[in-house]
Amino acid sequence: MPRTSSHHVTIIGGGPAGLMAAEVLSQAGVRVDLYDGMPSVGRKFLLAGVGGMNITHSEDYPAFVSRYAERAPHMAPLLRAFGAEALCEWIHGLGIETFIGTSGRVFPTDMKAAPLLRAWLKRLRDQGVVIHTRHRWLGWNTEGGLLIHSPDGDKVVHSDAVLLALGGGSWSRLGSDGAWLKLLEDKGVPYVRLQPSNCGFDVLAWSELLVSKFAGAPLKNVAIGLPDDPPRLGECVITATGIEGSLIYALSAPIREAINRNGSAMVHIDLLPSKPLDKVQAALAKPRGSRSMSKHLHSQLGLDGVKAALLRELAPTEHFNDPAQLAVDIKALPLTLVKTRPMDEAISTAGGVPFETLDERLMLKQVPGVFCAGEMLDWEAPTGGYLLTGCFASGYMSGQGILAWLEASGG
Repeated sequence: MPRTSSHHVTIIGGGPAGLMAAEVLSQAGVRVDLYDGMPSVGRKFLLAGVGGMNITHSEDYPAFVSRYAERAPHMAPLLRAFGAEALCEWIHGLGIETFIGTSGRVFPTDMKAAPLLRAWLKRLRDQGVVIHTRHRWLGWNTEGGLLIHSPDGDKVVHSDAVLLALGGGSWSRLGSDGAWLKLLEDKGVPYVRLQPSNCGFDVLAWSELLVSKFAGAPLKNVAIGLPDDPPRLGECVITATGIEGSLIYALSAPIREAINRNGSAMVHIDLLPSKPLDKVQAALAKPRGSRSMSKHLHSQLGLDGVKAALLRELAPTEHFNDPAQLAVDIKALPLTLVKTRPMDEAISTAGGVPFETLDERLMLKQVPGVFCAGEMLDWEAPTGGYLLTGCFASGYMSGQGILAWLEASGG
């Protein structure tokens, strides 16, 4: 595309994907109007920066792309075009420096999202992008125009191409409410139902004692896995209804799918992942004399607090009189999870527009000239920078795809 262009593109959605596409298009001289239903853009992006803006991850490409699981083949072209390294270079171009944390995660030096977003929005406006807030997309009229509800009333917008970057279905108060599903369905676009991802799970019921003493307590230095899968190290949190936190989020997709298939999912918790089973058995086999089992667990294994409470909650009572069996429980404590937490509590969602309905430019096959990007596509990834990188990459790819389509259409 030439630097100056007579083309006009409408973007619906002001998250990372929509804003990145706006950057690609405006840099090519395309006139861009971006509409967002909220009073300001980038609200979920700012929320992601609370507690530290984890923008991407520094691991090598094969490991990085594997985080997208069964959608890795579809995400790979996007990540090759605009992956972690390109994202970091782009951030540096905004005057924001980054550093790599001990876990390999990449952060802005000041750990904040707001300065990055401010610098980015200034550059977009300098490039001519017009951002319309409090403008909600309502679908299409019979002539194919976009119906937009604004503070000044309803309007119809026409443009040469449209990008939909409407987010998933979590955090509806920030604008990601999944209302677009019905609008695309009306156009004959199939979709995969939205489900919680990177979410917590409920148990059937905790005891009142566990809830009263340990709801909100962090469960640190544990390993959790599903049957037949190696356990993962990390930490999580006991909640009043179940369990959540980074380690659970990393396992949320297979746990959710097991619940979908079977009605529940069994995970096993290794309370002492640094100690092999034989060492735990040997420690528990030592005479405890008049000491209680609680004191014995504490003195021999350092097991107390929420870990000891969870062991007492989940292990059969008779196992506390059988050191060998109790050791097995400590190394593989079974926990049954029965449902996800509500979707609006989830960090992200799975489901949405399947890649099979899109061409390689991320354009809808059923609706020529309409492209999709971001979390509304059917992919999911764990936290750790993968979600944001996927959104940026799809926004970049859709922007390039729109340029190619405009040129092929007579630009």
